[in-house]
Amino acid sequence: MPDQEIRVGLIGAGKNTRERHIPGFDKVAGLEIAAVANRSRESGRVVADQFNIPTVYDNWQELLEDESINAVCIGTWPYMHSTLTIAALEAGKHVLCEARMATTADDARAMLDVSRAHPDLVAQIVPSPTTFKVDPLLQKLIGEGYLGELLSVNLQSLGAGFVNHSGPMHWRFDRDLSGFNILNMGIWYEAMIRWVGRATRVMAMTKVNVPYRQDENGNRVAVTIPDHADILCELANGAQAHMRFSTATGHATGNEVWLYGSEGTIRVDHALNVYGGKRGDPGLSEIENPASLQASWRVEEEFANAIRGTETITRTPFDVGLHYMEWTEAVTRSAQTGQAVSLPL
Repeated sequence: MPDQEIRVGLIGAGKNTRERHIPGFDKVAGLEIAAVANRSRESGRVVADQFNIPTVYDNWQELLEDESINAVCIGTWPYMHSTLTIAALEAGKHVLCEARMATTADDARAMLDVSRAHPDLVAQIVPSPTTFKVDPLLQKLIGEGYLGELLSVNLQSLGAGFVNHSGPMHWRFDRDLSGFNILNMGIWYEAMIRWVGRATRVMAMTKVNVPYRQDENGNRVAVTIPDHADILCELANGAQAHMRFSTATGHATGNEVWLYGSEGTIRVDHALNVYGGKRGDPGLSEIENPASLQASWRVEEEFANAIRGTETITRTPFDVGLHYMEWTEAVTRSAQTGQAVSLPL
């Protein structure tokens, strides 16, 4: 129903929830953020007071028991995504789940299975917004044959800092909280498959350059999630992709993408400027990216529209989330075994 009232409960209210989801929900007519359950009642109260949310629950179970709430936004770390998503769907609530989808492909598959058992409920993963500005332009150029036959993709996301052996223990380096996710590789893979499609085979080498970090209590803890990864992929369309991710590349040039085809080349620089050159051109020149073509953040609006039956989820449905989690897990399996890993798992 286009005018359906939506009452959202927030489970976990971290940075992305506060900076993106709450402001996004506030812009949707007929939608109310009705309650919040954070890691503690005290932290939940802080968020509620800041954003005028009427109800604070002690825990997520109490929030899901509230029959007046018909949708939830899950903003916890990945280790809780599967548990919370499945519980919310089984409680009859629509789900917007923060990325990354889960810690393992099995957890993501369980989420997808339960969502399919409740086809009347919307199930959406928060998409990677990094390349929204250029996604439509790249899709247009490639779709119109600018590259000819796609031959290869080179993608890098490299931090400009040097190795920091005294760096803190962020949750992204905690295997129990983050699972198989490594750095921001899932974000960039999700973006890449919007342009050129999925991988069918993965080979990877990874390295942990900082094997110990300090937790919030000052304790020295071991790290097993890599801070450097080199990944080779064979794509379904026959092209190859080389992807590099690192936080141990001092003075690196940041994010950059090259798409090489039989008839043309496209480059996306760290500022998301797009350059291209065709066979016979003297080199690359900047390609205009009109504002009218650029996508923007409208995740909460899309979620609400899907609940009301006026829009279909495109960024990001659970089946795409499962695929990138299988790819993510394949990276670690390959790095650990030295073997190529085929997809789907």
